[in-house]
Amino acid sequence: MNVYTPILVLGAIAAGFAVVSVGIALVIGPRRFNRAKLEAYECGIEPARQPMGAARFPVKFYLTAMLFIVFDIEIVFLYPWAVSFGQLGMFALVEMLLFMATVFVAYAYVWRRGGLEWD
Repeated sequence: MNVYTPILVLGAIAAGFAVVSVGIALVIGPRRFNRAKLEAYECGIEPARQPMGAARFPVKFYLTAMLFIVFDIEIVFLYPWAVSFGQLGMFALVEMLLFMATVFVAYAYVWRRGGLEWD
């Protein structure tokens, strides 16, 4: 357990920072709507025309987010593999090529379906 203590402390600090940041924003943040808050923001959806519960995000936003997560996970696996590549041998090379091929098949699928094209 002593080995994991720094990791647990770091996790507790991160969670505490997140909770305190959100709490402070709720307490001291502005609550009045103005013209700037009612204008279209990054995704282009105009909040003034849609009721609060009826707004639906286009599927392309979720596809982009999932693609980002998939490539982040690929990088998380790729770094340790690259560091210890010398000790792993040919089997690890073949396994990583299969893993990367799987990721790029998913990327090609999203690209072919038009998930990366914005209107």
